[in-house]
Amino acid sequence: MSSGTLRATLIADKSFVIAEVDKRIYGSFIEHLGRAVYGGIYEPGHPTAGTLGFRGDVKSLVKELNVPIIRYPGGNFVSGYNWEDGVGPVEQRPRRLELAWRTVEPNEVGTNEFMNWAREAGSEVMMAVNLGTRGVDAAR
Repeated sequence: MSSGTLRATLIADKSFVIAEVDKRIYGSFIEHLGRAVYGGIYEPGHPTAGTLGFRGDVKSLVKELNVPIIRYPGGNFVSGYNWEDGVGPVEQRPRRLELAWRTVEPNEVGTNEFMNWAREAGSEVMMAVNLGTRGVDAAR
């Protein structure tokens, strides 16, 4: 060994715990992009869809993964989302152009629908707020 070389020793002991890992670190998000919501978790015509249109096969997989928390609405979608569009009777909700993805958002899946789906999937929900085109006052 040449002079100036340092040696290090590492001892790994699985019983040594610094702190518990918060289960939320294993969370996820769902975004109204592509087939994540429409055609993903929600597809009324799918053979496994329940009465509310959510796919049972996808819900079972999310349960199996034991996803502890899901951020909604997640991703870039939230930066232009008006939460008011996703509440109230589905047939009265507005269809809007989603500016980031240039798709039409039908608002068939809104806050209440997602909360029910997440509960059935065994996950908690972390609500995200639009600070892109709106602000704290609109969020509260």
